[in-house]
Amino acid sequence: MSVDSIIAKCMAEVPKALAAGVIDLDMGMLLNVKTVDSHPSEVLDLVAAATKDLFEGDNVTAIENIFKKMRGVESDERYFKEMLITSANLLHYFARLKSNPRIAIVVVCRVDANIGMVMSKSRSIAGSETT
Repeated sequence: MSVDSIIAKCMAEVPKALAAGVIDLDMGMLLNVKTVDSHPSEVLDLVAAATKDLFEGDNVTAIENIFKKMRGVESDERYFKEMLITSANLLHYFARLKSNPRIAIVVVCRVDANIGMVMSKSRSIAGSETT
């Protein structure tokens, strides 16, 4: 599925979706985004960088490495696969694609969206992706 298809599917299927984007975690770059409102490009660039930090910032990496060491895990696989953040008016869902964990989706919904449905629909998209 293409980046545009992922975004279209998020916007169509995730309840009360206001924005969806696809981020390359290697580059910390937004590959594409669709929003119902317009946002300055600086803000969208920051979303991509912040997503990279959420999944792979220095402190997150340190925590993952400590747990790997404690558990005897020698894999390079990342522990954090998805996150849900609430703000005053919005739900922000972030997930690595199962087929390519170096790519993440972000879906922003109205805060009154059903959290379970937001996660279920978003997980389905992130898990069924074959980029």
